Amino acid sequence: MGTPVGAVRPVLDSVAFRDAMSLLAAPLTVVTTRDREGRRWGFTASSVVSASLVPPLLIVGIGHESSCFTAMVDADEFAVNLLGEEQQATARRFAARGADRFAGSDCRDLAGSTLPYLGDAHAVFRCTLADRLTVGDHDLLVGHLTEVHVSGQARPLLWYRRGFHVPVPGQPAGG
Repeated sequence: MGTPVGAVRPVLDSVAFRDAMSLLAAPLTVVTTRDREGRRWGFTASSVVSASLVPPLLIVGIGHESSCFTAMVDADEFAVNLLGEEQQATARRFAARGADRFAGSDCRDLAGSTLPYLGDAHAVFRCTLADRLTVGDHDLLVGHLTEVHVSGQARPLLWYRRGFHVPVPGQPAGG
């Protein structure tokens, strides 16, 4: 039986919330941009979702403590690079603090722009910043899709229970 309407639920601490959310499998991406001085920025994100088909919008969550926060919220555009099973090292590198995240990556600029993207990404979603919402300790960047490139056929890289996973094709969920 659920909690009665108007009843006060106990406050959930952040550790319990993180533990519960680790059970929500999410695709891994690297979000990239360039700041006004021309420096490349990027971070690994599992909090990327589609928001609308018409117009095509997606949402990226970025923590206020991220080293990329200022560059991302000030950028006019960003790219969401969808990672595949062979890109665990890329996901780790773009999640690391104090590392040259672009070292060893196949980083290129999208045609006609200086927006960096990962050349070996399975899909790249180019977005202009349509809106930004502050929600708790994160900002949600609403991106209006202006370009999509799909090149990968490999299995997606997922984040689940604080580790990398790859779905097994042809294995339907039991029911």
